Amino acid sequence: MSMFGLGTVLLISAATGTYGVAGTVSAAGSLCYAVSAPRIARLVDTHGQRRVLRPLLAIFAVSTAALIAAVQLQAPTWAFFAPGAIAGATMPSLGTMVRTRWSALLTGSPLLHTAFSFESVADELCFVIGPAAVTLLATEVFPAAGVGAAALLCLAGTLWFTAQRRTEPPVMRAEGPGARTAKAKGAAAPGLVVLAPVYLLLGAMFVSIDLSTVSFAQHFGHKPLAGFILGTYALGSATGGLWYGSRQWRAPVENRFAVTLVLTVIGEATFWAQPNLIALTCCIYLCGLTIAPTLIAGFSLLEAQAKPGRRTEAMSWLSSGIGVGLALGASVVGFIIDGHGPRAGYVFAAACGAASAVTCLLGLRRLRSPALLPHD
Repeated sequence: MSMFGLGTVLLISAATGTYGVAGTVSAAGSLCYAVSAPRIARLVDTHGQRRVLRPLLAIFAVSTAALIAAVQLQAPTWAFFAPGAIAGATMPSLGTMVRTRWSALLTGSPLLHTAFSFESVADELCFVIGPAAVTLLATEVFPAAGVGAAALLCLAGTLWFTAQRRTEPPVMRAEGPGARTAKAKGAAAPGLVVLAPVYLLLGAMFVSIDLSTVSFAQHFGHKPLAGFILGTYALGSATGGLWYGSRQWRAPVENRFAVTLVLTVIGEATFWAQPNLIALTCCIYLCGLTIAPTLIAGFSLLEAQAKPGRRTEAMSWLSSGIGVGLALGASVVGFIIDGHGPRAGYVFAAACGAASAVTCLLGLRRLRSPALLPHD
């Protein structure tokens, strides 16, 4: 997952020479992922992870192959959108399903906080390796190598994951003719009214940083280094996640979420002013220290508020929020970079981050709930 979006941008930009088209195709995939993820998660809650993931994986693999073929055969740019959108819609959301397994195993235990922290650190390590690997593959081997490697890793990883039957959460069966309808009504968790838009704006900020960093490195004549710089961002996040997850906190989780989010935005707002790649790398590492703690706190908030039988769906809405943000951000920032350069892209990222922090602070009271205390 850490390779696919950036790999798509690198593949299409190499073929078309523009970040605008590449970002828009990537945005289509992210938007379709955002729309499909909660519906797929509801199917998972009803039918089980294994039964849903395997057919989903087959569609993802075929559509990714079609996207690569369309670009390599120099098809019209409009032909990139259908396979890109289908691939985005069907990419397995394993992060959500792993956290659902931990939640089912450790509900009510203080170890759940540690488990969520562990998963966030593992994610960040993937985001250390992924961007660097996909950038090298796409720029030094051939443009399709990055997306192709990402698809193969997704295929192998999902098959391995679905083979782990012992930890798969039990299916929540409806208990009466009207039970399933009642279960589907309303939000999967009350806090989503605040967390979903916050994560949407964070998604726009993240993708703007990614594309701006690629363009910034290219501006200085070192485009292959973009992956390493983004990997440093994830390394900082992993460092912060290890520190955060190893502690037991007394402060309410919603307050921690707000504080780490604000610190993240303050750090990111300095990217546009960095004079060179070395300064940007140092700054991006320090800013990354608060990313994982923010995401850990967000998942903890939502896990505590999720309605019975809708845990996977509730967590998937955070991924969907980020997906919509990725779509909107990529479709806008690509044209900003084409027209005004990478520093303008960083300014757009800062604006998205500031909006997410304001949204969180205005809705902080809605995130407070007595139900959160026993879980964290």
